[in-house]
Order: sequence, then C-alpha cells, then structure tokens
Amino acid sequence: MIISKTPFRISFCGGGTDLKSYYSKNQGSVVSTAVDKSMYVAVKDFFDKDGIFLKYSQTELVKNVDDIKHPIIRECLKLTGLLRGIEISSMADIPSATGLGSSSSFTVGLLNALYAHLDEHKSPEKIAREACKIEIDVLGEPIGKQDQYIAAYGGFRHILFNQDENVSTEIITIPKALKNELENNLMLFYTGITRKASDILSEQKKNTDNKIEVLNTMKELSLELKESLIKRDITRFGEILNKNWEHKKSLASKITNPIIEKYYNDAIGSGALGGKLLGAGGGGFLLFYCEQSKHNSVIKALENLRNVPFKFENQGSRIVYRDD
Repeated sequence: MIISKTPFRISFCGGGTDLKSYYSKNQGSVVSTAVDKSMYVAVKDFFDKDGIFLKYSQTELVKNVDDIKHPIIRECLKLTGLLRGIEISSMADIPSATGLGSSSSFTVGLLNALYAHLDEHKSPEKIAREACKIEIDVLGEPIGKQDQYIAAYGGFRHILFNQDENVSTEIITIPKALKNELENNLMLFYTGITRKASDILSEQKKNTDNKIEVLNTMKELSLELKESLIKRDITRFGEILNKNWEHKKSLASKITNPIIEKYYNDAIGSGALGGKLLGAGGGGFLLFYCEQSKHNSVIKALENLRNVPFKFENQGSRIVYRDD
C-alpha cells in the first residue's frame, strides 16, 4: 500500500491571473501558501486483478477504466497506465468545494501515489504539469494553474505563469519570527456554504477581456504583497488583502453575495485589517488578517461561523506510508 499526503492551499493575491485567458497575453502572478490541512490518497493492489475498486464520497467497482465515473481518477489511471487490479481510497481534513484547492490537491496526490505504486519518482514540476493537463486540457475545467503547483511544491511561494505555458515558482523567504507573527495574525472561518467553482470560473473566464485592467491591478498587488513580506511590513500585508478582495469581487457576479458581505464587513468592523473569500468565491472559507489583540472581537462578531486554526506547510505532496 502507498499513501500520499498533499496540502491544501490559501491563495493570498493574484488569483485569476493564473487562468490561460489571462496569462496567454499577460504574465500571471500569484502569492500562495500550502497549509497544514491535507488530502490523503491510498493506493494498493486490488484482490481482483482485473477490477478497479474506488472509495471516495462514493464507491465504484468496475472492470474497465472507461467506466469510472470519477473523471479525475479515470484520467489519472489512463495517464499512468494503471488500468486494472488497483484499489484507491481518499480522505481529507477539509470538505471539498470550499476554496482551498481540494480538487487539485486530490489530482496531485493521486498522481504521486500512483507513480509511487509503480515505483517511479516524479518531480513536483512533472506532477504539477500533469495535474494541470488532466484538469484543464483533458477535462476542460475552467480553472487556473496555481493550485496544482502549490500542492506539488508546498511552501510559501510566489508563482509566475508565463505565456509559453511554463510556470516558475519561488519560495518567499520570511524570517521565522515574522512568519510566526503572520501565521498568528491570520484567521480562517468556515461559512458552511459549498459551491460549484466551475460555474463562477466559467463566467470569470468569459469576462477576462473586459476585466484586464482589474486583473492587471491584482497582479500588481501580488507583487506588492511579496514586497511587503520582504520589507517585513505585515500590516501592509493585511491592507493589500483588503484591496485584492475589492477588485476580485468585480470579476464575476457570484463571487460574493449579501451573506458573505455581511460576514466580511462584521469582521472588518471588529478589528480585522483585511481579508478575502478563498477560491473562486460564492462560499467556503473566509480569511482575515487581524492582530491577535482583536481576535476575540472578530470571533464574537462571526460567532455563527467555525474558526479553523491552521499553520503554513513547508512540504508539498509526499509519500507518508509505503508497505511493499
């Protein structure tokens, strides 16, 4: 048996510039971090050498890979050539469709586990690129590339998306004390609202040409965010988060709604300096930057929401168990 562990992510700034509709004309730029909430994928030989047994939110037992209903599993098995005699199970620390990049973490983690099952080592770059190919090119999902890369590499990163399809990633080096302070000043709240990201992203993709100036500004904000960390100005970090959210809301009609806006405004009114709704929008997790002295006030203002503590994760997708 092989078990992979793959981090979820929090995207701070620049989301939307990792869509091909943008970076094919303008270099995209995102600042993102892996966090200590993970996707686990287990792969082992199946008793029936001609069968495929899958256990996720549903179960599937098939003889032919083309009969698999789960599109990501089906295409990952095809890509790796594991077409029979395989059993796959998955578990996660966080529900899916909540803005932490769960589908891409699953794709990256599954590819990593399948290659380990074949006793093949693949680099984070290779796995991230293949995950993008499956989700974007093969399955036609209207998503960007940042989730696959941060899941594969881990760490606190600045990621650039180039017109030639190449992606470059750079660790943002932050002194340990400052990193701890930033980590302690960030608060994550679960709204309890799940949504289908593809609906929002499809609209956002169609709006790209009309929103170029907004996306250009968001890209510049990602560079400012990186600079604020280099200059050790994490108060500025919180202010930039707020600016980014104001711009992001204009990219598609369902990114926010009156419920989300009330939660957001209540948090800001209670001491949070800035924040954003994670992922495509519409629900999931709200992230806020708030000095620790104001945490209790924000928690009280958002008492209907679950406060989810988290830490930054340095490692990307990795094999945590191997029983040969």
